[in-house]
Amino acid sequence: MNKNTNSATTCKSNPEDSSTLFNLSHLGRKRVDAHFSAEQSSHDGGLLLLREIDNQTGLLQRLADCIEDTRNPSYVRHDTSSILAQRVYQIAAGYEDANDCNAMRHDGVLKVCTESQQALCSQPTMSRFENSVGNKQLYLMAKAFIDHFISSYDCPPAQIILDCDDTCANTYGQQQLNLYNHYYREHCYMPLHIYEGLSGKLITTILKPGRRSKSVNVFALLKRIVLYLAQHWPNTIIILRGDSHFCSKEFMDWSEGLDKVDFITGLSGNQKLHDEIKSIREAAEKQYTEREKPVKCYYSFTYQAAKWGHSHRVIAKIEVSSMGTNIRYIITSFRLFGAKELYEKGYCSRGNAELRIKDHKTYLASDRMSCNSFKANQLRLFLHSAAYVLLHSLRQEVLTGTQYAKATMKTLQLKLIKIAARVKILKTKVVIELPVAFAERPLFEKCFALFQVIRT
Repeated sequence: MNKNTNSATTCKSNPEDSSTLFNLSHLGRKRVDAHFSAEQSSHDGGLLLLREIDNQTGLLQRLADCIEDTRNPSYVRHDTSSILAQRVYQIAAGYEDANDCNAMRHDGVLKVCTESQQALCSQPTMSRFENSVGNKQLYLMAKAFIDHFISSYDCPPAQIILDCDDTCANTYGQQQLNLYNHYYREHCYMPLHIYEGLSGKLITTILKPGRRSKSVNVFALLKRIVLYLAQHWPNTIIILRGDSHFCSKEFMDWSEGLDKVDFITGLSGNQKLHDEIKSIREAAEKQYTEREKPVKCYYSFTYQAAKWGHSHRVIAKIEVSSMGTNIRYIITSFRLFGAKELYEKGYCSRGNAELRIKDHKTYLASDRMSCNSFKANQLRLFLHSAAYVLLHSLRQEVLTGTQYAKATMKTLQLKLIKIAARVKILKTKVVIELPVAFAERPLFEKCFALFQVIRT
């Protein structure tokens, strides 16, 4: 190639072409040439941290073992484990689309993370993989997430909180079971996210059609999860926490006779509830009128709807300000705690689940539901969930005490994952070269030293 040729005419799309050249602005009297010739390199060197975490937890292999590979071995170049790992690591690094597989299949760090010495799989292979799973395999993967959650504790915890919330994942096309949701005014899915409220650990994620679940469906799912957790941790107190959509009379009646199962959820208001707090509301409004300062008060009482099998404690929060009167209700099985403490410290803390969903949905793009098959979209949700678990483990277990202990996953991607690296695969070893000077080098050195101690 003539080096004086204009750069616009020499740019080629083939990643294998090391002769591609760009003439840039001179540095003094020296000409500056840019080549796409750095083979076995990567700008996602921080994925090595996630690889060490997965080697300790075994999450990705646990998920891969749930998927039966029915392909003819004679034509298989990439096994299920490497395909799944490739997709999860790409998601963790910010490459959420299957199309990104084409550009990243020669990435040196990704090859190391997936334990592959050949080119990684392309988009068609990844798409076939996403559409190959069945109901039984998806069920086993959901169970694998719960098993991983259980194994993340060295000993049974005294109590855990199941923070449940669903979110909107917009759909654009003919995806199976996508429905119009009047609240969001979109055709969408409504994936259910369940986190542990104290630690932020992901328990599992379940893809649902684009409508709110009925109480009996909520009960069927949560009962199965609670019983499975109680089977492994018989002395652990399990608390269900969620907004009013998770106020299930079936769950409340079922948990009434169980010593280790409690709940605290929102409760939709009705006229009987409003009548119960009428005097309290009027007193608060009068106090605001006299003092012209915002008033907030709490009132606790026992309530039983006509279809409920038992009465339960209801707490009302009454706020009066220049914006008017705002009334919210929660219902709970806890009888001994004060109303204000239970509402503000017990119920309002569920807002942290929305931040975790933001990490999961916004920063890891788990709302990419572009497959036609509902099952394939559920698998995609699991793959994004696996990336969440790895990044959350990095933040909680490895970065404790650092400036990134409470960072968003987007910050982790930009500051810790996006690190340049060069991979040399030699005859007897693999050498990974990281930059001599980059901002987080001391942190990387501490993390690598920690992993070295753990392995020994």
